[in-house]
Amino acid sequence: MFRPLDWLLGLFSLDVGIDLGTANTLVYIRDKGIVINEPSWVAINRRSRAPLAIGAEAREMVGRTPADIIAIRPLRDGVISEFEITEAMLKYFITKSHEQMIVPFPRPRVVVGIPSGVTEVEKRAVYDAAISAGAREAHLIEEPTAAAIGAGLPVNEPRGSMIVDIGGGTTEVAIFAMGGIVVSRSIRVAGDEMDEDIVQYARNKYNLLIGERMAERAKIGIGSAFPLPEERTMTLRGRNLINGLPQSVEISSIELREAMAPSVNIIVDTVRDALDETPPELVADLMEVGICLAGGGAQIRGLAERLEDVVKMRVWVAEDPMTCVARGAGRVLENIELWERSLAGLHRGSTHH
Repeated sequence: MFRPLDWLLGLFSLDVGIDLGTANTLVYIRDKGIVINEPSWVAINRRSRAPLAIGAEAREMVGRTPADIIAIRPLRDGVISEFEITEAMLKYFITKSHEQMIVPFPRPRVVVGIPSGVTEVEKRAVYDAAISAGAREAHLIEEPTAAAIGAGLPVNEPRGSMIVDIGGGTTEVAIFAMGGIVVSRSIRVAGDEMDEDIVQYARNKYNLLIGERMAERAKIGIGSAFPLPEERTMTLRGRNLINGLPQSVEISSIELREAMAPSVNIIVDTVRDALDETPPELVADLMEVGICLAGGGAQIRGLAERLEDVVKMRVWVAEDPMTCVARGAGRVLENIELWERSLAGLHRGSTHH
Protein backbone atom coordinates (compact mmCIF):
# COMPACT_ATOMS: atom_id res chain seq x y z
CA MET A 1 0.00 0.00 0.00
CA PHE A 2 1.41 3.40 -1.02
CA ARG A 3 1.80 5.81 1.89
CA PRO A 4 2.56 9.36 0.70
CA LEU A 5 3.94 10.46 4.11
CA ASP A 6 6.39 7.51 4.32
CA TRP A 7 7.41 8.18 0.75
CA LEU A 8 8.09 11.85 1.50
CA LEU A 9 10.04 11.01 4.66
CA GLY A 10 12.06 8.48 2.69
CA LEU A 11 12.86 11.15 0.14
CA PHE A 12 14.15 13.53 2.75
CA SER A 13 16.41 11.26 4.78
CA LEU A 14 19.40 10.07 2.85
CA ASP A 15 21.59 7.67 4.85
CA VAL A 16 25.14 7.33 3.62
CA GLY A 17 27.79 4.87 4.85
CA ILE A 18 31.35 5.78 3.84
CA ASP A 19 34.47 3.63 3.96
CA LEU A 20 37.15 6.31 3.87
CA GLY A 21 39.96 4.01 2.85
CA THR A 22 43.64 4.67 2.22
CA ALA A 23 43.39 2.99 -1.20
CA ASN A 24 39.69 3.25 -2.10
CA THR A 25 36.66 5.18 -0.89
CA LEU A 26 33.32 3.37 -1.03
CA VAL A 27 29.91 4.96 -0.53
CA TYR A 28 26.82 2.96 0.44
CA ILE A 29 23.30 4.43 0.21
CA ARG A 30 20.38 2.82 1.96
CA ASP A 31 18.18 0.81 -0.46
CA LYS A 32 20.66 1.34 -3.30
CA GLY A 33 23.76 -0.45 -2.03
CA ILE A 34 27.30 0.59 -3.05
CA VAL A 35 26.99 3.54 -5.43
CA ILE A 36 30.64 4.67 -5.48
CA ASN A 37 33.86 2.67 -5.38
CA GLU A 38 36.74 4.87 -6.46
CA PRO A 39 40.45 5.20 -5.65
CA SER A 40 41.28 7.66 -2.84
CA TRP A 41 43.44 9.82 -5.11
CA VAL A 42 43.33 13.57 -5.70
CA ALA A 43 45.25 15.45 -8.40
CA ILE A 44 46.14 18.96 -7.21
CA ASN A 45 47.87 22.03 -8.57
CA ARG A 46 51.35 22.05 -7.02
CA ARG A 47 51.27 25.80 -6.26
CA SER A 48 47.67 26.58 -5.31
CA ARG A 49 46.95 23.03 -4.00
CA ALA A 50 43.51 23.31 -5.60
CA PRO A 51 42.01 19.89 -6.49
CA LEU A 52 41.87 19.30 -10.26
CA ALA A 53 40.63 15.71 -10.37
CA ILE A 54 39.38 13.23 -7.76
CA GLY A 55 38.95 9.46 -7.65
CA ALA A 56 39.41 7.28 -10.74
CA GLU A 57 40.32 10.26 -12.94
CA ALA A 58 43.09 11.31 -10.51
CA ARG A 59 44.35 7.72 -10.22
CA GLU A 60 44.83 7.61 -14.00
CA MET A 61 47.22 10.55 -13.66
CA VAL A 62 49.57 8.84 -11.18
CA GLY A 63 53.11 8.88 -12.52
CA ARG A 64 51.97 10.71 -15.66
CA THR A 65 51.39 14.29 -14.49
CA PRO A 66 53.13 17.42 -15.81
CA ALA A 67 55.43 19.32 -13.42
CA ASP A 68 52.73 21.66 -12.07
CA ILE A 69 50.28 18.85 -11.14
CA ILE A 70 50.76 16.18 -8.48
CA ALA A 71 48.55 13.18 -7.75
CA ILE A 72 48.39 12.33 -4.04
CA ARG A 73 46.51 10.17 -1.61
CA PRO A 74 45.26 12.42 1.24
CA LEU A 75 45.14 9.41 3.59
CA ARG A 76 48.30 7.50 4.40
CA ASP A 77 48.28 4.38 6.56
CA GLY A 78 44.68 5.07 7.49
CA VAL A 79 45.55 8.56 8.75
CA ILE A 80 44.50 11.91 7.26
CA SER A 81 47.74 13.56 6.16
CA GLU A 82 46.07 16.33 4.09
CA PHE A 83 42.96 17.66 5.81
CA GLU A 84 41.74 20.17 3.17
CA ILE A 85 42.23 17.66 0.38
CA THR A 86 40.42 14.91 2.33
CA GLU A 87 37.56 17.34 2.89
CA ALA A 88 37.42 18.11 -0.85
CA MET A 89 37.44 14.38 -1.63
CA LEU A 90 34.63 13.65 0.87
CA LYS A 91 32.60 16.56 -0.51
CA TYR A 92 33.08 15.22 -4.05
CA PHE A 93 31.94 11.70 -3.11
CA ILE A 94 28.94 12.91 -1.07
CA THR A 95 27.87 15.23 -3.92
CA LYS A 96 28.40 12.47 -6.46
CA SER A 97 26.25 10.08 -4.41
CA HIS A 98 23.51 12.76 -4.40
CA GLU A 99 23.65 12.84 -8.19
CA GLN A 100 22.88 9.12 -8.28
CA MET A 101 19.43 9.83 -6.83
CA ILE A 102 16.36 10.69 -8.90
CA VAL A 103 15.28 13.44 -6.49
CA PRO A 104 17.89 15.78 -4.95
CA PHE A 105 18.17 15.24 -1.20
CA PRO A 106 18.88 17.64 1.63
CA ARG A 107 22.04 17.09 3.65
CA PRO A 108 22.49 13.39 4.46
CA ARG A 109 23.19 11.51 7.67
CA VAL A 110 26.63 9.96 7.36
CA VAL A 111 28.54 7.19 9.13
CA VAL A 112 32.25 7.12 8.31
CA GLY A 113 34.44 4.09 8.98
CA ILE A 114 37.83 5.00 10.51
CA PRO A 115 40.81 2.85 11.59
CA SER A 116 40.66 1.81 15.26
CA GLY A 117 44.11 3.21 16.03
CA VAL A 118 43.33 6.86 15.20
CA THR A 119 43.82 9.65 17.73
CA GLU A 120 41.11 12.00 19.04
CA VAL A 121 42.57 14.75 16.82
CA GLU A 122 42.27 12.52 13.74
CA LYS A 123 38.70 11.53 14.68
CA ARG A 124 37.85 15.20 14.97
CA ALA A 125 39.42 15.87 11.56
CA VAL A 126 37.27 13.17 9.89
CA TYR A 127 34.15 14.43 11.65
CA ASP A 128 34.83 18.03 10.64
CA ALA A 129 35.56 16.97 7.07
CA ALA A 130 32.22 15.11 6.85
CA ILE A 131 30.26 18.10 8.24
CA SER A 132 32.12 20.55 5.95
CA ALA A 133 31.45 18.20 3.04
CA GLY A 134 27.71 18.65 3.57
CA ALA A 135 26.59 16.02 6.11
CA ARG A 136 23.66 17.03 8.31
CA GLU A 137 24.73 14.56 10.99
CA ALA A 138 27.99 12.61 11.17
CA HIS A 139 28.92 9.55 13.17
CA LEU A 140 32.21 7.67 13.27
CA ILE A 141 32.60 3.93 13.58
CA GLU A 142 35.76 1.89 13.91
CA GLU A 143 36.50 0.02 10.71
CA PRO A 144 36.75 -3.47 12.24
CA THR A 145 33.29 -3.00 13.84
CA ALA A 146 31.80 -1.75 10.56
CA ALA A 147 33.49 -4.60 8.65
CA ALA A 148 32.13 -7.20 11.11
CA ILE A 149 28.59 -5.77 10.82
CA GLY A 150 28.89 -5.66 7.03
CA ALA A 151 30.14 -9.27 6.97
CA GLY A 152 27.11 -10.33 9.03
CA LEU A 153 29.04 -11.38 12.15
CA PRO A 154 26.93 -11.61 15.36
CA VAL A 155 28.85 -8.85 17.16
CA ASN A 156 25.98 -8.09 19.57
CA GLU A 157 25.71 -11.69 20.81
CA PRO A 158 27.54 -13.11 23.85
CA ARG A 159 29.50 -15.59 21.72
CA GLY A 160 32.78 -14.42 20.28
CA SER A 161 33.46 -13.53 16.65
CA MET A 162 36.63 -12.32 14.96
CA ILE A 163 37.38 -10.13 11.94
CA VAL A 164 40.65 -9.45 10.14
CA ASP A 165 40.13 -6.37 7.94
CA ILE A 166 43.06 -5.88 5.51
CA GLY A 167 42.84 -2.57 3.71
CA GLY A 168 45.31 -0.48 1.74
CA GLY A 169 47.06 1.24 4.65
CA THR A 170 46.05 -0.67 7.77
CA THR A 171 45.18 -4.17 8.92
CA GLU A 172 42.63 -4.28 11.74
CA VAL A 173 42.17 -7.39 13.87
CA ALA A 174 39.27 -7.44 16.33
CA ILE A 175 37.52 -10.01 18.53
CA PHE A 176 33.95 -9.13 19.54
CA ALA A 177 31.50 -10.25 22.20
CA MET A 178 28.39 -8.58 23.66
CA GLY A 179 28.54 -5.70 21.16
CA GLY A 180 32.05 -4.62 22.17
CA ILE A 181 35.64 -5.23 21.09
CA VAL A 182 37.40 -7.55 23.56
CA VAL A 183 40.82 -7.66 21.86
CA SER A 184 42.01 -5.49 18.97
CA ARG A 185 45.15 -4.82 16.98
CA SER A 186 45.73 -2.15 14.36
CA ILE A 187 48.92 -2.26 12.30
CA ARG A 188 50.06 -0.07 9.46
CA VAL A 189 50.94 -3.03 7.26
CA ALA A 190 48.48 -3.93 4.51
CA GLY A 191 48.08 -3.81 0.72
CA ASP A 192 50.36 -0.77 0.22
CA GLU A 193 53.24 -2.45 2.04
CA MET A 194 52.82 -5.56 -0.13
CA ASP A 195 53.10 -3.33 -3.23
CA GLU A 196 56.22 -1.73 -1.75
CA ASP A 197 57.66 -5.22 -1.06
CA ILE A 198 57.20 -6.09 -4.75
CA VAL A 199 58.88 -2.81 -5.87
CA GLN A 200 61.87 -3.58 -3.60
CA TYR A 201 62.07 -7.21 -4.77
CA ALA A 202 62.17 -6.18 -8.46
CA ARG A 203 64.83 -3.59 -7.66
CA ASN A 204 67.03 -5.95 -5.63
CA LYS A 205 66.70 -9.07 -7.77
CA TYR A 206 66.40 -7.69 -11.30
CA ASN A 207 67.72 -4.09 -11.03
CA LEU A 208 64.29 -3.16 -12.34
CA LEU A 209 62.51 -0.02 -11.20
CA ILE A 210 58.74 -0.51 -11.39
CA GLY A 211 55.92 1.82 -10.39
CA GLU A 212 53.35 1.28 -7.62
CA ARG A 213 50.63 0.53 -10.18
CA MET A 214 52.72 -2.19 -11.85
CA ALA A 215 53.41 -3.72 -8.43
CA GLU A 216 49.71 -3.65 -7.55
CA ARG A 217 48.83 -5.26 -10.90
CA ALA A 218 51.29 -8.07 -10.17
CA LYS A 219 49.88 -8.55 -6.63
CA ILE A 220 46.32 -8.80 -7.95
CA GLY A 221 47.32 -10.88 -10.97
CA ILE A 222 49.51 -13.60 -9.45
CA GLY A 223 50.17 -12.65 -5.80
CA SER A 224 49.55 -15.31 -3.15
CA ALA A 225 50.22 -16.13 0.49
CA PHE A 226 50.22 -19.94 0.15
CA PRO A 227 51.42 -22.31 -2.60
CA LEU A 228 48.96 -22.30 -5.52
CA PRO A 229 47.60 -25.49 -7.15
CA GLU A 230 49.07 -24.15 -10.38
CA GLU A 231 51.82 -21.52 -10.17
CA ARG A 232 51.62 -18.70 -12.72
CA THR A 233 53.82 -16.04 -14.33
CA MET A 234 53.43 -12.49 -15.56
CA THR A 235 55.59 -9.73 -17.06
CA LEU A 236 56.86 -6.79 -15.04
CA ARG A 237 57.70 -3.67 -17.05
CA GLY A 238 59.88 -0.85 -15.81
CA ARG A 239 63.29 0.79 -16.17
CA ASN A 240 66.64 -0.93 -15.83
CA LEU A 241 68.53 0.80 -13.00
CA ILE A 242 71.95 0.12 -14.56
CA ASN A 243 71.52 1.35 -18.14
CA GLY A 244 68.35 3.43 -17.66
CA LEU A 245 66.56 1.71 -20.55
CA PRO A 246 63.06 0.17 -20.55
CA GLN A 247 63.07 -3.49 -19.55
CA SER A 248 60.55 -6.27 -19.00
CA VAL A 249 61.06 -9.32 -16.78
CA GLU A 250 58.93 -12.44 -16.43
CA ILE A 251 58.22 -13.17 -12.76
CA SER A 252 56.55 -16.24 -11.25
CA SER A 253 53.91 -16.43 -8.51
CA ILE A 254 56.53 -18.28 -6.39
CA GLU A 255 58.85 -15.24 -6.58
CA LEU A 256 55.98 -12.87 -5.88
CA ARG A 257 55.01 -14.90 -2.80
CA GLU A 258 58.61 -14.52 -1.61
CA ALA A 259 58.46 -10.77 -2.32
CA MET A 260 55.22 -10.29 -0.34
CA ALA A 261 56.29 -12.54 2.54
CA PRO A 262 57.54 -9.79 4.92
CA SER A 263 54.13 -8.06 5.03
CA VAL A 264 52.10 -11.28 4.98
CA ASN A 265 54.16 -12.64 7.90
CA ILE A 266 53.51 -9.50 9.98
CA ILE A 267 49.74 -9.84 9.38
CA VAL A 268 49.80 -13.56 10.30
CA ASP A 269 51.83 -12.81 13.48
CA THR A 270 49.36 -10.04 14.45
CA VAL A 271 46.41 -12.46 14.18
CA ARG A 272 48.30 -15.00 16.29
CA ASP A 273 49.15 -12.34 18.93
CA ALA A 274 45.49 -11.28 19.15
CA LEU A 275 44.43 -14.91 19.68
CA ASP A 276 47.11 -15.26 22.39
CA GLU A 277 45.37 -12.49 24.35
CA THR A 278 41.84 -13.80 23.86
CA PRO A 279 40.04 -15.33 26.88
CA PRO A 280 39.73 -19.14 26.54
CA GLU A 281 35.90 -19.07 26.43
CA LEU A 282 36.01 -16.83 23.37
CA VAL A 283 38.72 -18.96 21.75
CA ALA A 284 36.34 -21.93 22.10
CA ASP A 285 33.64 -19.88 20.30
CA LEU A 286 36.06 -18.93 17.54
CA MET A 287 37.02 -22.56 17.01
CA GLU A 288 33.35 -23.18 16.17
CA VAL A 289 32.68 -20.17 13.93
CA GLY A 290 36.14 -19.43 12.57
CA ILE A 291 37.83 -16.16 11.60
CA CYS A 292 36.39 -13.84 8.96
CA LEU A 293 38.64 -11.97 6.49
CA ALA A 294 37.43 -8.65 5.04
CA GLY A 295 38.87 -5.74 3.06
CA GLY A 296 40.61 -5.71 -0.31
CA GLY A 297 43.59 -7.63 1.09
CA ALA A 298 41.31 -10.58 1.95
CA GLN A 299 41.24 -11.33 -1.78
CA ILE A 300 44.90 -12.34 -1.87
CA ARG A 301 45.01 -15.95 -2.99
CA GLY A 302 45.80 -18.47 -0.30
CA LEU A 303 45.70 -16.00 2.62
CA ALA A 304 42.86 -17.88 4.33
CA GLU A 305 44.74 -21.18 3.87
CA ARG A 306 47.96 -19.63 5.21
CA LEU A 307 46.17 -18.39 8.35
CA GLU A 308 44.38 -21.73 8.81
CA ASP A 309 47.75 -23.46 8.66
CA VAL A 310 49.09 -21.23 11.46
CA VAL A 311 46.11 -20.80 13.82
CA LYS A 312 44.58 -24.27 13.30
CA MET A 313 41.00 -23.06 12.92
CA ARG A 314 38.68 -22.27 10.02
CA VAL A 315 39.37 -19.00 8.20
CA TRP A 316 36.88 -17.73 5.63
CA VAL A 317 36.56 -14.73 3.36
CA ALA A 318 33.47 -12.51 3.74
CA GLU A 319 31.11 -12.17 0.81
CA ASP A 320 32.31 -9.19 -1.27
CA PRO A 321 35.07 -8.40 1.28
CA MET A 322 35.96 -5.07 -0.31
CA THR A 323 32.57 -3.50 0.54
CA CYS A 324 32.16 -4.80 4.13
CA VAL A 325 33.05 -1.53 5.91
CA ALA A 326 30.78 0.63 3.71
CA ARG A 327 27.89 -1.85 3.99
CA GLY A 328 28.39 -2.10 7.77
CA ALA A 329 28.41 1.70 8.12
CA GLY A 330 25.16 1.83 6.11
CA ARG A 331 23.53 -0.87 8.24
CA VAL A 332 24.36 1.08 11.39
CA LEU A 333 22.37 4.07 10.09
CA GLU A 334 19.39 1.83 9.29
CA ASN A 335 19.07 1.03 13.00
CA ILE A 336 21.16 3.56 14.86
CA GLU A 337 19.62 2.80 18.29
CA LEU A 338 20.70 -0.86 18.04
CA TRP A 339 24.28 0.10 17.19
CA GLU A 340 24.54 3.16 19.45
CA ARG A 341 27.07 1.35 21.63
CA SER A 342 29.31 0.71 18.63
CA LEU A 343 29.35 4.44 17.90
CA ALA A 344 29.17 5.77 21.47
CA GLY A 345 32.83 6.34 22.35
CA LEU A 346 33.63 8.07 19.08
CA HIS A 347 30.29 9.81 18.82
CA ARG A 348 30.55 11.52 22.21
CA GLY A 349 34.15 12.47 21.66
CA SER A 350 33.61 13.79 18.18
CA THR A 351 30.25 15.28 17.48
CA HIS A 352 29.90 18.23 19.81
CA HIS A 353 30.08 21.01 17.28
